[in-house]
Order: sequence, then C-alpha cells, then structure tokens
Amino acid sequence: MATTLLRKTVLTAAGIAATAGGIAGPAIAAHAAPAEKATVVADRKGHGERELDVRYEAQPNFYYCGPAAARNAISVLGKNIDVDAMAKEMGTTENGTNSINDITPVLNKETGKPYKSVEIKTGKADDTQTDKLRADIVKTVDDGRAVVANIAGTATDTDGTTHSFEGGHYISVVGYQDDGHTVTIADSANPDQASYRMSVDNLADWIATRGYSTS
Repeated sequence: MATTLLRKTVLTAAGIAATAGGIAGPAIAAHAAPAEKATVVADRKGHGERELDVRYEAQPNFYYCGPAAARNAISVLGKNIDVDAMAKEMGTTENGTNSINDITPVLNKETGKPYKSVEIKTGKADDTQTDKLRADIVKTVDDGRAVVANIAGTATDTDGTTHSFEGGHYISVVGYQDDGHTVTIADSANPDQASYRMSVDNLADWIATRGYSTS
C-alpha cells in the first residue's frame, strides 16, 4: 500500500530504536517518563546559522512522538504545554498521530502564528523539494520558531549515527548551519540522543512520502 501524508504513524518498539554504526540500541527510551534536560541548543545568529533554545522533554510512551515534537517545538517560544493536552488536541491514540495535518492546527493555535503543512509526496526528495525544505527551515527558525516533521525510515546524522524509525516518527527542527544545508534536530524518542545535526538532503529524504509543518 502506498505511503502518503495521511498514513498513520505507528511507533513500535523496533520503530523507535536508534541505531549507531548499524547496531540497534535498546528500544526503551520512548517508554521512559518525560525527562527535563538542559537547553538542547543555544540561540546564536550570524554567519548563516541560528539555533533556538529548546526546553527539551522526552516522550512518555511509544506513541506520543507527535505531541512531544510539537511540545518541544513550541518550547522555543518559552511556552510549556502539557503533552497530554497536546495529544488530546491532535487525536493521538496508541496508533500514533495520524498525519502532519493534525499537528499544524495545534501549532497555529498555541503559537498564534501561521503554520502550514507541506507534503513531500515522492519516495525520495528531489532538488526542488529539498531546496524548499531548506528555505522553509531558515525562514521559520529566523522567525524564532521550530519546524515539526513527520519522518519514516532510516537517516544518518553528521556524526555518522543512524536513526531508524521504520514505523514513522515526529521530530522538531530547531536550528540550521551553513545557510540551512545542515539542520539541528530535537528528537523526543531518546533523551541520550536529544539533539543531533543532519544534512538537509538526508532530512528531506527522511520526510519523503510524508510532510512537515512550517511558517
């Protein structure tokens, strides 16, 4: 069955395992209680880069990645919204959060600023889609807001660590470097990998068949 933006995101224990060097790590982090951590990244501007202050919190269970990603994204504005309240607004169940279209209205409501859903329909992002994603991230972060993305499959960060979510997952994009060619991700699945960087090309392919919320 073809995967579309409206496909449900279903996280399983295997789906939340992050792999390093091709070896699967313990798939338990997303089941842990929310963990408050120090700010993931620091705000700085200039030289084609900016990163936002994130009041990071891990997701409390395997299916709350959508609400948790939105909560982390909104935290850059200094707001702290209960993740259960977010889940209720998004219609999140044990099957996950249905699509990015369920997250965008909540971001609009809670930030008071316009977000829109952008879909990458193809199985792999082309240059036009990747360039648009890069421009959207730069514009949104420069406005002091984070992007929320629905991803699926496996992608490798700039340190060579692989992150695998075959059943689907949601993440926040909270910064960029090199004029947006590299981005910073806040990931609620594993507090030990709360923040990492990735090329925008890899991120675009990770989002492919799904979508993201942006200004």
